[in-house]
Amino acid sequence: MEAENSKRGVKTKLFGFILMVLGVLDSLLTLRGGVPAYEFILLIFVGACVFAVGAVRGAQRASSAVNEATSELLKTKS
Repeated sequence: MEAENSKRGVKTKLFGFILMVLGVLDSLLTLRGGVPAYEFILLIFVGACVFAVGAVRGAQRASSAVNEATSELLKTKS
């Protein structure tokens, strides 16, 4: 059950990380060419937002699993 809980939000976090890395690489390449990289800063920001959404989804699933485990533990003690 724990392995199932940890999978939620992983794809979203990975996609957000890839967007951030692509944004950083593109901005570094354009800065090397002497061109301002304003549009790639937006890509980095969007990637960070997508990563945050994935992190929140993973945390929500984990907290609900903890709540279920706690309620089952309390039922067995009663």
